[in-house]
Amino acid sequence: MDTDSVLALIQDVAAQVITPRFRSLRSEQVMEKNPGDLVTVADREAEAIIAAWLRERQPDALVVGEEATAADPGLLDRLGEAPHAWLIDPVDGTKNFVHGRTDHAVMVAELRSGECVRGWIWQPEYELAYVCERGAGLTRNGEPVTRPAPEIDPASLRAVTSRPDQEGRHGTLQFGRTAWCCGVDYPMLAEGRVDAIAYSRGLPWDHAAGSLFVEEIGGVVRHLDGSRYLPGTAHASVGGQLVAAASPQAWEYVVAQLR
Repeated sequence: MDTDSVLALIQDVAAQVITPRFRSLRSEQVMEKNPGDLVTVADREAEAIIAAWLRERQPDALVVGEEATAADPGLLDRLGEAPHAWLIDPVDGTKNFVHGRTDHAVMVAELRSGECVRGWIWQPEYELAYVCERGAGLTRNGEPVTRPAPEIDPASLRAVTSRPDQEGRHGTLQFGRTAWCCGVDYPMLAEGRVDAIAYSRGLPWDHAAGSLFVEEIGGVVRHLDGSRYLPGTAHASVGGQLVAAASPQAWEYVVAQLR
């Protein structure tokens, strides 16, 4: 599957069914999967188009979307057994999208034996395309993205968390708030605007592409027990915190403060 064709797909889908609804959603176009967990017609339509396109071109691959998994949780069990799989987050940051905030994205990731090998993030309101291939680095709108490892200095290390109860000071480190959108958070880390991100859980469609971004710039994404995050494993989807950091040393320092 050509990398550029996947990017063109998610850009076209965003232009067709996501962006036209931004700040134009009607009340009946927004639903709750669970209390506080929103989904819109844009999420469902975008995922259906992307999934159909992938299945047509690679019928032997497993396609797992966030919305399909809400209807069939067993898809996550199949993901751990699949030699080749695709993950789709059709509108990452749905709550932001519903409330008219620009921090939302379309994300797709390709997995081989549970490990992410390619990832795509398209931020339609910012017109920013992030594409990553394992071993080939990360690009933003076609230009390479690199960053130096952060200095381990509590006065300058920048950390954010997705947990409201975790915001504020822990040890010597002050935690701010994420963008509530992994498709915005991970590029921020890769580009050096933050140094570490703490998440409450590691659902694969949220973290597969971004975890590859972080590893390609020399960082790490690990569970609190120190194990590497692998989106195609059962460990990735269960409870427990996940920390992404721009270097192994930054990860160690952040986790020590959280503990």
